[in-house]
Amino acid sequence: MLVNCVAYQKGEKVADIRREEIGEYLKRPEAFVWVAMFEPDAAEMTEMQHQFGLHELAVEDASKGHQRPKIEEYGNSLFVVLHTVDLVEGTELDVGEVDIFVGPNYILSVRRHTKRGFSDVRARCETEPNLLQHGSGFVLYALMDSVVDRYFPVLDALSDEQERLEEAIFRGTLARSKVEALYDLKRKLMTVKHVVAPLLEAVGKLYGGRVPQVCMRSQEYFRDVYDHLGRIDQLIDGLRDMVTAAMNVTVSLIQLQENDVTKRLAAYAALVAVPTLIAGIYGMNFKQIPELEWAYGYPMALAVMAGIDFWLFRRFRRAGWL
Repeated sequence: MLVNCVAYQKGEKVADIRREEIGEYLKRPEAFVWVAMFEPDAAEMTEMQHQFGLHELAVEDASKGHQRPKIEEYGNSLFVVLHTVDLVEGTELDVGEVDIFVGPNYILSVRRHTKRGFSDVRARCETEPNLLQHGSGFVLYALMDSVVDRYFPVLDALSDEQERLEEAIFRGTLARSKVEALYDLKRKLMTVKHVVAPLLEAVGKLYGGRVPQVCMRSQEYFRDVYDHLGRIDQLIDGLRDMVTAAMNVTVSLIQLQENDVTKRLAAYAALVAVPTLIAGIYGMNFKQIPELEWAYGYPMALAVMAGIDFWLFRRFRRAGWL
């Protein structure tokens, strides 16, 4: 579905236009058309392909979706794939996709699997005509900057979750659920990593070396996006290392806890084994057993059992087994 279709000239908004008028405004000097679409069907994508002269391979990728973050160059135009990451139901991640076609006099954005649009980006650009007059290249920067800035709240939420899990490790009883929660957090960080890492590599081509023509006047802005991505990438790596360390600590603590239980059970077994041994010896069916006919044999056997157990109990208690 078509969300917006607006024509701009010399950094100023000219008008909201219909699809049929796109070709007319593309012919105007120092003008460009900014079209935003949400989950368009095949017919709408074909129409946009004819209007803007989009490359068929880029249109095919945008129609299928589920593309890896990338930036591809087709002649004097670019095809950019970005992934959006939004938080739903606390810290669950919702990953969407934004495909952007950029040419000298047009920019077409196609959103899929994400309901959050870019109306705030359009409003911001329209309040800065001195920057908007740089053309479609600046709009591409504004869209990329908005997508990248949305990663920061996600990482903040995951960082808070990591701190809560770390605190929970050292209080209460250790359980398998805590290891599962840490693994789930690591999986979320990997999801964000797969979104950021390819884009970090691709954005480097927009401000250094042979820069595409549509980005020539916005190189310093793309360098800023690259810096933000680099920071995010470092944050992800740091959080992943901390989560891995927390998982190792949790497993070690569980093993220590199990060792303590084993020691305690061994101590109780030893306390039971001594009376059992003595009672077993004197319970054998032999006539010639020393002290068998002794009047004080029974109380003496009980005293020996209690004495040895008391001595063992003190030794185990001193050793921390009980």
